[in-house]
Amino acid sequence: MHNPHSGDGWAAGPGGIRVWGKFGAAGLFLVAGRKVLLQHRAAWTNHGDTWGIPGGARDFTESPTQAALRETEEECAIAPHDVEVLDAQVTAGPYPAAGDLPGEWTYTTVLARTRTGAPLPTTANEESYELRWVPFDEVEGLPLLAAFRRSFPTLRERMEALNR
Repeated sequence: MHNPHSGDGWAAGPGGIRVWGKFGAAGLFLVAGRKVLLQHRAAWTNHGDTWGIPGGARDFTESPTQAALRETEEECAIAPHDVEVLDAQVTAGPYPAAGDLPGEWTYTTVLARTRTGAPLPTTANEESYELRWVPFDEVEGLPLLAAFRRSFPTLRERMEALNR
């Protein structure tokens, strides 16, 4: 039976393009020291074969932080209790409805660090080719998901300010 609270489905993004997550989406910008956890997305996923942060569709009853932590546990096997959430920023949207696609979609990036300060072990699910702790200075050398490439400098700056 279909769960009416599931966020699985499309919404309207910039210029009316389809974006994943009927109720928006969220991802976790998880830092350990001067490294961030990145996911090499499987080719079959939305924006596949690019690098970005773990994340996905928000369910109707979830906050962006809850969604980001759930998706990170599903995609990376990192438990929420091993993560300290510091901030959350809407990094895309909201966008107007387009055709039969619902509007008001946003992407929220949740900024967090590992509780130990060290990179945590990860286990990738089928949505990833690879998970990697990438030094900040090497992130922009990867084939990044376009929206993440645009937001990365601001996210890095915000995280560095939070860690002072």
